[in-house]
Amino acid sequence: MNISTTQKAGASWFVLFTIAWLLIWTVQLTPLQLLLPLQLDTSESEAGWVSGVVSSGLVLGVGGLAGVIAGPIAGAFSDRRNPSTSRRRPFALVGTWITALCLVFTGMSNTPISIGLAWVGVSIGIAIASAAFTAMIADQLPTHQRGAAASAASSAQAVGIVVGVGTVVLLGLGVFDSYLVLAIAMGVVGTIVVLLLPDPPKFSGSEAAAVPVADRADFETPRSPRLSFLRDHDFRWMLIGRLVVNIGNALGTSLLLFFLLYGLEIPKSEAEDSLLLLIVVYTVFVVAASIVSGVISDKIGKRRWITVAAAVLQAISGVVIASSPSYATTMFAAALMGVGYGAFMTVGLAFATDLLPSEKDHARDLGVVNVVAALGQLLGPVIGAGLVALVGGFWLLFVAAAVLSLVGGALTLLAREHKSLQVSSVTNV
Repeated sequence: MNISTTQKAGASWFVLFTIAWLLIWTVQLTPLQLLLPLQLDTSESEAGWVSGVVSSGLVLGVGGLAGVIAGPIAGAFSDRRNPSTSRRRPFALVGTWITALCLVFTGMSNTPISIGLAWVGVSIGIAIASAAFTAMIADQLPTHQRGAAASAASSAQAVGIVVGVGTVVLLGLGVFDSYLVLAIAMGVVGTIVVLLLPDPPKFSGSEAAAVPVADRADFETPRSPRLSFLRDHDFRWMLIGRLVVNIGNALGTSLLLFFLLYGLEIPKSEAEDSLLLLIVVYTVFVVAASIVSGVISDKIGKRRWITVAAAVLQAISGVVIASSPSYATTMFAAALMGVGYGAFMTVGLAFATDLLPSEKDHARDLGVVNVVAALGQLLGPVIGAGLVALVGGFWLLFVAAAVLSLVGGALTLLAREHKSLQVSSVTNV
């Protein structure tokens, strides 16, 4: 991979970038953790509570598949825009507006099929916006700032859950009102942030004129479906490991409300507050681990072993819950998983930017990195629902979370760090 001369980003860039990711994670994870399970709960019907778990898993899984398709396609077209114009902002705006509109439709829906269709739209919008924002890391930051940017995105994920779920629970919002608040935040604040974030062209003025016509055409026309990252050994193993670890994380987190209700038999009147407390604990440790691990990986320039160690720590959290299911052990496991997942996502994303196989395909390839993580988070409920239905309980869910976390860490270990990565001349903005 070639590292070009890139200016060092200032504090304002990081503030805007963090807000962008805070919005993305809030509007995605609040429905995933709370609103969709409430909409799809069938405990009071003849079908029983297991049917609601299965419906929730299917809705999230189909949405995840849509995001996996939309993200890389949007990234590829973003990469191929005219190199003398802004390339990321138009896609970030489109993704933001699609997400906001489909959130309203999701809140208005009341059947599994209509909810699923609306959630597909939300997932597509999030994938398009995420591909644009993730590409900005490689476009605009030197190597030694990428861990910090990844830390901002990962920390925002944990904080977003607290902000979203906390707002709904503490204000006592209904399902539709909750979706409406999320849609307004995404549409209004998201648009402002996208317009304020810099999106410099790849080439400008005389630079654009100096670029050979063949090279300009390479930017302006989407390539054939050949994906260079599939031929890159290290990038491929990093992607597979990232997918598997995220599935493991989703198994341990995405069905928590159902676990509290039907695994630990916490009364429904107390379950939402109990979920919020778990999320707060998880968030504190995700944020702390993200910041510390991002800084350390930037300083030492080593990412692979930190990523693998984080996956192992996440696996331990699954063993804790499976061996002794109680609210107290779940709280302890939430802290462990927060440390493991926070470090994995932060250092893993920085690792991914280091391994990018093509400088011309930043948005496409990082879009794949992004949707691989999202796919893991959205496949988890599907697999988890099947495991819960299979045994009529939750123990197998957490055992599988531990096993997949270990497997994902082992697969990540197969991706070699690029020793030639060096920070070239860096100047302050």
